[in-house]
Amino acid sequence: MLRPYDLLENVLIDIEKGLKKGVNSDNIAGKYELSEGHLRRLFRFAFKQSIAGYIRSRKLSSSLNELLKTDANIIDIALSYGYRYEQTYIRAFKEEFGVLPGLLRKTGQIVKVKPPLHLFDENKLKEGVLFGPEIVMIPEFHIAGISQIIPFNESETLAPKAAIQFWENNKKHIGNINNPNIYIGLTCNINRENENSEYITSVHVKNFNKVPEGYRKYTFGSCLCARFRYIGQHHYYEINSRIAGEMYYTIWKFANDKQQKFALMDDKVHFEKIDIDCYDGKYCQMEWFAPVMVKK
Repeated sequence: MLRPYDLLENVLIDIEKGLKKGVNSDNIAGKYELSEGHLRRLFRFAFKQSIAGYIRSRKLSSSLNELLKTDANIIDIALSYGYRYEQTYIRAFKEEFGVLPGLLRKTGQIVKVKPPLHLFDENKLKEGVLFGPEIVMIPEFHIAGISQIIPFNESETLAPKAAIQFWENNKKHIGNINNPNIYIGLTCNINRENENSEYITSVHVKNFNKVPEGYRKYTFGSCLCARFRYIGQHHYYEINSRIAGEMYYTIWKFANDKQQKFALMDDKVHFEKIDIDCYDGKYCQMEWFAPVMVKK
């Protein structure tokens, strides 16, 4: 099984090589023994766009070379990129570039193209691949779960263990859950003096009406956050201190980058979000969020 970085890099290469060979998500997924649905989810999670839309845009962008640099008939260009009918190609072209291919050939209008996607060394981790950060607005939400105080020097070991304990034994007692497949691990009340913090293993709830006695209730207020996206070659239960440490080191580098416009407020609160449904036996996905503020 390929590591996530290598899988995604190979998928991008296969797309470029297959633009004239009928490349699609189904035959790529088959090559790497993935379900097509899971490949689509991985691609969208990693690159924030659909694989089908990306392939279509890359085909049309690539076809500009023949349209503008040769005298080839439009029907021949369409057929060479897998379009069975000239009109199908023309409609897709107009939707992509806002101009008909024949008119573009005549006028030489400047159009915006979809360049090939690339991965970078900074995305690559030993156990997976990390994307971000993106600055997103998080609406207010409520969580309910189990709280414990964890020392800083043990958080990368104790937090994953606490998450498994909650998921297997405590989650079932909570009502009004928004999505029973999503886990949220939230760190707050960070105490630098005592070198510990509160870690809440939790689920997202609609309200606190059906939260049992003794369970921690917490409301995360709406704010701008930095979001990092992680894909790993392991099960969620296999997230350990080594994997967590590597992710947090990459996030720490962002937090200490003086060139960044935003300051990371992870010393106040931060949380990880895991959708259990996204694991297909090979690759997992996780998101990590922390509030940000614009640097003065």
